[in-house]
Amino acid sequence: MAQTPQLYPAEPGLIWGFDLGGGAARPTDRCDTGADGFRWLHLSLAHQGTTGWLDRLDGLPEDIRDMLLSSDSHQLALVDGGVVGCVVHDFERDFEQTDALQIGALRFALLPRLMITARLHPIRSADIVRHRLARSRGIEEPAEALELLIGTIADGIAAVVRELGLDVQRIEDALLDGRDPPTARGLIGIRRRHAHVHRMLDGLRAVFRRLEDDEDLPEDMLATVEKLSQRIQALGADSQGVQRQILQLREEIDIQVDQRTNQNLYILSIMTALLLPATFITGLFGMNTGGLPWAQNAHGTLLATMLALGTAGATYMFLRFMGFMRR
Repeated sequence: MAQTPQLYPAEPGLIWGFDLGGGAARPTDRCDTGADGFRWLHLSLAHQGTTGWLDRLDGLPEDIRDMLLSSDSHQLALVDGGVVGCVVHDFERDFEQTDALQIGALRFALLPRLMITARLHPIRSADIVRHRLARSRGIEEPAEALELLIGTIADGIAAVVRELGLDVQRIEDALLDGRDPPTARGLIGIRRRHAHVHRMLDGLRAVFRRLEDDEDLPEDMLATVEKLSQRIQALGADSQGVQRQILQLREEIDIQVDQRTNQNLYILSIMTALLLPATFITGLFGMNTGGLPWAQNAHGTLLATMLALGTAGATYMFLRFMGFMRR
């Protein structure tokens, strides 16, 4: 086990920190002394002092330091000299509200006796981890810190997936009941949220596949990485189940729209067929030519009207006899 890295006096933009050794979690607001046991520091990348502090931190490989300070927000994983560094996505939090449509990047470096998490914008999982650490009995091994962090992110994703599934079920019930039937436009919000979650899970799966395949990953962390990878795959299966529900619901809505359109076209076609003979009769008697029947008859208009109605009735009986009229 490597020795605890020396932490130099600086103002690294510390948001919160805990010394987690000795079976207890003790909050700390300093980063200038080595911890007796495992330490967790959560930093703000918006603070100018964070860059300088990370540059002076012993035991932090250069490529992982660059990853922590990079502006690239793609999910990735690095292992160098027994130090694990990752960029993972989580939901951003603003004014105590979690926005499932706003995704932020959480960066972390896991050393043998130190966990560094850093973010640019407030992240949902960071606050939950802080509360869980405050109630915990401390952390002795890096694998425990990794499981706590990724487990918290996975819990948040699972909650959103469940919420999306319930939203789809409510829309499906409304569709089957026929009360306030949903439209394809109504599914856009759910599909957008699901797309964000699906991309998060795809990236997270890739991160843990990379860690599983990395020969430099410390052996004492391999079991935890495999466990978390299986959980992420299970979440991916749940997400795909919701996606199938959304697609099936969209198909059902499209079928109902097509049925309504066909019904309207059918009614218009029947009306056109019924009025066509009557239109011909009125057009015929509207010609200003000689020899029109009943032109000199006092009841000519009535007779022409009855003829038009009669032809419409005959057309109706013909269509019904041919099976075009639905009962």
